[in-house]
Amino acid sequence: MIRAHKIRLHPNNKQATHFANACGTSRFAFNWALNEWKTLYEQGEKVTEGIIRKRLNAIKKDSFPWMYEVSKCIPQLAIKNNLNSAFQMFFKSATNSKKEVGYPKFKKKGLHDSFTLDNISFEVKNKKIKIPHLTPVNMKEELRYKGKLLNATISKVANKWFVSIQVEIEDSHLQLTTYDESQVTGVDLGCKDLAVLSDGTKITGIKPSRVYSRKLKRLNQELSRRKGSKKGEKKSNNFLKTRRKLATLHYRIASLRQDQTHKLTTWLVDNFKVIGIEDLNVEGMVKNHNLARAIEDMNFGEFRRQLEYKALEKGVKVVVLDRWFPSSKTCNVCGSVNKELILKDRTWKCVDCGAVLDRDINAARNIKQVAVSSTVAQPVESSWVASSMKQELNNRFVQKCTRLCKF
Repeated sequence: MIRAHKIRLHPNNKQATHFANACGTSRFAFNWALNEWKTLYEQGEKVTEGIIRKRLNAIKKDSFPWMYEVSKCIPQLAIKNNLNSAFQMFFKSATNSKKEVGYPKFKKKGLHDSFTLDNISFEVKNKKIKIPHLTPVNMKEELRYKGKLLNATISKVANKWFVSIQVEIEDSHLQLTTYDESQVTGVDLGCKDLAVLSDGTKITGIKPSRVYSRKLKRLNQELSRRKGSKKGEKKSNNFLKTRRKLATLHYRIASLRQDQTHKLTTWLVDNFKVIGIEDLNVEGMVKNHNLARAIEDMNFGEFRRQLEYKALEKGVKVVVLDRWFPSSKTCNVCGSVNKELILKDRTWKCVDCGAVLDRDINAARNIKQVAVSSTVAQPVESSWVASSMKQELNNRFVQKCTRLCKF
């Protein structure tokens, strides 16, 4: 199992300058290799990343001697990993009509600046990372995982430096054996509440885009008025300052989303052994411009990704329901389907059994029923309500999320 740990770096001025030079070297190698790839292909020659790397090594000493100021693996990995992966995705999309990936484009300065080191080019000790041609750089925290180090990618986001270290750890051999129904939950994701559990717990999302919408609008307007906003115009210092402010705000919004998602998914895998979720068409959902911002704030796609890899590590079973399962329209008491239910109906009454149902809680309970029926082991008790200990944990988590909403 491969896990990555992203850690904030605190470089001094000299180290930050070296990072910027390394990013420039990686970007130049990528763009040079892409141009060479296109040229050789137009000449009718067979092109591979290995051929491109050999051509670069042959001329690097005479044409690009400044590349020796950084680690030799940086330009090599920019071609071997980044460019090769870009072409692989492009070729794969040509045979897969469901997802289209365009032809690789040239990289631009200041946009996704990063460089990658192989496992022999860096060393991690306590809260420091050592890379070639540089003194040890301070890290915000120690590496969380123990195992074989694979690579490290150093990137710049909103004028901050981060390192993402990939570690190969032992696969989890934990397996689901027996469980009671209090250890099974159904999770219904929504725009109003981030998640509604089958025991009735509602977890409200913090919705950072809505909170910062006015500030985002103001900074975008300010940026458009700065000298340098027009194409071909030289960027002024005020333009660069405002752009850094805007990037910092976008980074804060993204961090709040990630923090919210990480806390919820970790709490779920720590407290339940079987978790049922829906297979949501997030790409199609965000096409509704009235709900797009709310859906993006809830981070549905990232929620599922994090839940699945954390569940794999903890030995938790994740049951993904079919996309077309009518979880909201099906009565969890009698099983009848209300085909006339619309989005604005938050509560509805079943015409067959007369039960008054909360739309989201009803959906979560239906998801839980499917999760229970899909597991190999049989539950030893039946109850929609969790134990008193579980309910106390729920209440604590809801209180924590409520405090986050008041940041």
